[in-house]
Amino acid sequence: MPDHRSTPDACPGALHVHEAADGALSRIRLPGGHLAPSRLQALAEAAEHLGNGEIELTSRGNVQLRSVRDPQELAQRLATAGLLPSATHERVRNVLGSPLSGRLGGRHDIRDLVHDLDRRLIADPALAELPGRVLFTVDDGRGDVSPFGGDFGIHAIGDDRFALVLAGSDTGVRLDAADTVIALLDSARAFLDLRERHWRLAELDDGARRTLEHLGVEPEIPPAGRVTGDADARPPVGWFAQHDGRVALGATVALGVLPARTARFLAAVERPVIVTPWRSILLVDLDEWVGEQVVRVLAPMGLIFDADSPWAQVSACAGSPGCAKSLADVRSDVRAAVEEDMLPVEGRQHWSGCERRCGSPGHGERTDVVATGHGYRVDTPSR
Repeated sequence: MPDHRSTPDACPGALHVHEAADGALSRIRLPGGHLAPSRLQALAEAAEHLGNGEIELTSRGNVQLRSVRDPQELAQRLATAGLLPSATHERVRNVLGSPLSGRLGGRHDIRDLVHDLDRRLIADPALAELPGRVLFTVDDGRGDVSPFGGDFGIHAIGDDRFALVLAGSDTGVRLDAADTVIALLDSARAFLDLRERHWRLAELDDGARRTLEHLGVEPEIPPAGRVTGDADARPPVGWFAQHDGRVALGATVALGVLPARTARFLAAVERPVIVTPWRSILLVDLDEWVGEQVVRVLAPMGLIFDADSPWAQVSACAGSPGCAKSLADVRSDVRAAVEEDMLPVEGRQHWSGCERRCGSPGHGERTDVVATGHGYRVDTPSR
């Protein structure tokens, strides 16, 4: 097996684009999924002028543009908009944070921790060597992002106390909030020392224990195993009353594909947007009257504010023609199945153009619908 330390990291970024069948693909990291309106506007303009007119949402709360005609100009636009704060660290800024934290629910407002983690991550030259597949999770205690199985995570267990989560499992280490970011970055540095051929901490034999041993850290309680969260939890879709009296709107984006025109309208509301790891969006800090107008304007444009919509249960890979390995035009087939009420099963399902099953949801039970070249095979639910 080749040593991954000397094998180029093929994970796409804003500077290291992936040459897909439909052209260059650029992935832009959004720690915590946070998008200021001006930055969403910049993405919409880039998608229209340099890409295929769409912004794709990913299962890590990031975004990507397809069919990019001029990657260098795109990088310049992203840097000007503040979406590329570090050329060296751009692919390792994979940070999931509880999307509604500080506005509704949760045990600790983790927004400042997400920003501090990103700032310190960028400031450490050594951490630029992390693989582009690594994932940090910052869970405010509601159990929405810890189950995504991040390499390095924290999970609020009280107002100012956190569990250290490594490779998706509670290590038994307990931290004060002030110590959490340092612990996450120390764990990432330990992984760089230990990783051998591996891209993810979970791939390293006994990786969590070896990381703690490398750091000289002892658990306070016995390790508690994988953090699974609430099995009945659903993505935040619909109308939510925030703690401060304002409202948040959660919208499903069919197949995670946001047209640039719709993104422009979202940006024009001039309120923060959060991209979630369920390929949906949150528009937050709205007055009620504004929220009502947003639904009235954006629902006809394709944003789905109904949590019971079948689109809230269906995800898919790019399929053909975007992917040369795909055996089907998956997205067109999914759209036809939803419109004709012909989905093969009820509940959460992911459609794939080949056995690689790219773009699968980060966690949770689902049915896989896989193209075979002679139709689709429906696999039993997997986790």
